[in-house]
Amino acid sequence: MNLTYATRRSALALAQCRAFVARLQSAHPEVAWIEEQVVTTGDRIQDRPLSEIGGKGLFVKEIEEALLEGRAHLAVHSIKDVPGVLPKGLLIACIPEREDPRDVLVSPHHGDLASLPRGARVGTSSLRRAVSLRAVRPDLVIVPMRGNVDTRLRKVDDRECDAIVLARAGLVRLGLAGRVTQNLAPEVSLPAVGQGALGIECREDDATTRSLLSALHHEPTSRCVAAERGVMVALEGDCKTPLGAFGLRREGPLGATELYLRAFLSDPDGRNVRSAEVTVPWPESDDLARLVGETLGRQIRA
Repeated sequence: MNLTYATRRSALALAQCRAFVARLQSAHPEVAWIEEQVVTTGDRIQDRPLSEIGGKGLFVKEIEEALLEGRAHLAVHSIKDVPGVLPKGLLIACIPEREDPRDVLVSPHHGDLASLPRGARVGTSSLRRAVSLRAVRPDLVIVPMRGNVDTRLRKVDDRECDAIVLARAGLVRLGLAGRVTQNLAPEVSLPAVGQGALGIECREDDATTRSLLSALHHEPTSRCVAAERGVMVALEGDCKTPLGAFGLRREGPLGATELYLRAFLSDPDGRNVRSAEVTVPWPESDDLARLVGETLGRQIRA
């Protein structure tokens, strides 16, 4: 059986996609996998912030077209790039176990957030990260920065800025975890919706691919991500919205499994910050987890 998987062409996208497909190959050695690399609109336009050109869906649109046209059987996404509402006929069929979801600081010359000098320049393309950083260090100068991970690391090495903020998961998947100088606790920088998790998308009517993917689905990750995406849907979040949401599976005081969900929203300039959190018994399905997120999102909007 020959099946095709679609992926973005960036080094990070290829690394995480190929690692996932290697696990699929181990689970299903009878399948031969063919790689279809897709250049998305988000990859082509690198000189403007995402908030100016249309948001996170620009990293998946052309890949989803490949699925709908039958040129690919599945697509491997960073699920934080996937909008809350999918095109008709597509679904997220598999969410494998999540990598570390935290944001990290890379600052070779200063180390951690507290050691950055007053007025230090910090590079990030994320409104969410910018708002979080200013909340603890209002003196920092936030420098808009896009480009692949290597490009951003080179800029901080060349002292174009004093630090950059990235997702730890991406550095781990590229074998660059050693570049991290500080892990940022969720209390400092609440992760993006789905950060650290992959979302494997396919056609709803493709029963064969859905069956193959089921072997790598990780229920705890899927429940947490469903709750986070529920927040995003309720808040109509996109790259123009400083929004964070993080779900965690944990044991309660009496030994029962719980879902802890925390979220925040602010205006693009960092003002009017609203946050909320909730702890509920572990949901029995992703749909119920999504409802928990939607309820928390509506609470924040109100």
